[in-house]
Amino acid sequence: MSQEVGWIGQLIGGMIRRSVRSRFRNVYLAPNCPAITPPAILYANHNGWMDGYLMFHLVQKLGLKCVDWIEEFDAFPLFSRVGGMRFAKGEPHGRAQTIRKTIRLMKDQRQSLVIFPEGILHRPGSLLPFGRALELVARAVPNVSLVPIGIRYEMSIHERPEVWIQVGQPHTFQSLEDCQGRVQDQLNQLDQSLSQSDAFDVLQAGTGDVNERMDMRRVPRR
Repeated sequence: MSQEVGWIGQLIGGMIRRSVRSRFRNVYLAPNCPAITPPAILYANHNGWMDGYLMFHLVQKLGLKCVDWIEEFDAFPLFSRVGGMRFAKGEPHGRAQTIRKTIRLMKDQRQSLVIFPEGILHRPGSLLPFGRALELVARAVPNVSLVPIGIRYEMSIHERPEVWIQVGQPHTFQSLEDCQGRVQDQLNQLDQSLSQSDAFDVLQAGTGDVNERMDMRRVPRR
C-alpha cells in the first residue's frame, strides 16, 4: 500500500527517496522483520533529522498506510500527501484535533501511526521519557498492535553515514515505561551487531564512497 497520494504525493515520495540515496551510503534493516497487522503504532527513538524519511521507507516495505505527526508541518504542508499531519508545538487544541482524527482513521480505515514518543529531536544517548499521546492512542484504538523500532546512525568507515533499523515484535500496551524499555532493547541489539552489516537487508541503497564510484582501476588500460 502506497503512502503517496496522487501525483503530488509521488513527487514528495521521489524527493524523499532521492534525499536518502544521496545522503547515506546504505540504509539497513535487520532481517526477519515481523509481520504487522494494521492498525498499528510504530514508535521509535528520535535522534536524526532524517527519521521521518527513514520511516517512510520502512512503512512502504511493510505495506502499511500510516499517518505521521509533524511538529514543523507548516514549513512544508505538502507532506500531507505522504501521510503527514499537523502537530504544531504550543497548540494543544490543534494537537488534540490531530489525535482525534488519527484515532478515527485507525478505527475506520485501519491506518497505522508513526510516532516518535520522546517528543523532540535530540542527540543520541539516553532515551527521553515517552509522552502520553502514545498511551492515549494505544488505549483508544481496539486491537491495536504496538511495534518498537530502533534507529542507529553511524558516521565512521565510509564517506557517508550509514543507518541501521531494527523492528521489534508487535505487542499490546502495558505502560509507557514498558514501551521505552522495548525501544531500548532494539537499540541495544543494534549496538551489538553494527559490525555485521552483511547480516542485514538493504532497505535503501545509497551512494557509495568516492573510491567505490570512481575507482580508476576499472578503467581499461591501453
